[in-house]
Amino acid sequence: MTVPEIWLFVYILLFHFLLFGLRSFLLWERIGVRAFTFQNKDDAHDWNGKLFTFISLAIVGIAAIFAFNGIWYAYLVPISYLETPALHWTGWTLMLLALPFIFIAQMQMADSWRVGIDEKQHTPLVTHGLFNWSRNPVFLGMLAALLGFFLVAPNAFTLLLLGLSYTSIQIQVRLEEPFLRAQHGAAYEQYCERVRRWV
Repeated sequence: MTVPEIWLFVYILLFHFLLFGLRSFLLWERIGVRAFTFQNKDDAHDWNGKLFTFISLAIVGIAAIFAFNGIWYAYLVPISYLETPALHWTGWTLMLLALPFIFIAQMQMADSWRVGIDEKQHTPLVTHGLFNWSRNPVFLGMLAALLGFFLVAPNAFTLLLLGLSYTSIQIQVRLEEPFLRAQHGAAYEQYCERVRRWV
């Protein structure tokens, strides 16, 4: 027995609403700052923002096809040998654990949370809670959720999105690290010595 396909679509909508929509609204309401820092510049940061937007929209689209149109799903090139109950439930477990994990990490960032690099605001360096174990728990949770998404709906396009997401997150981390080093100096260097990039 597997979870009905409609629940994957519901999860994806809830994921985007809670972790990006609601969280952005709460930040705006609290301090009047836009969470999304991507603009329309011709630099690596904003191009990565465009890739992030594309990935997010594609995930919603694929989840909708998976839930509502079995005929179209065949065009996504399903990987049939990965369609097993064990992998299906592993995927759901990863997704269900990732959602609160990411939300907790975002809340622990408090007013420092952004989507992208905010060069206009000086935000405190967050090193407590989940950040005491990983320098990037939000991204770590996102990768877990995307791996889960692929295992629940294994096809060529979810595999492609998993690869693109991994690449985009690695790029973003390497853009953020020099920024944080410049903004926080020795405190960030000491943090990097104590806590690993991922786990």
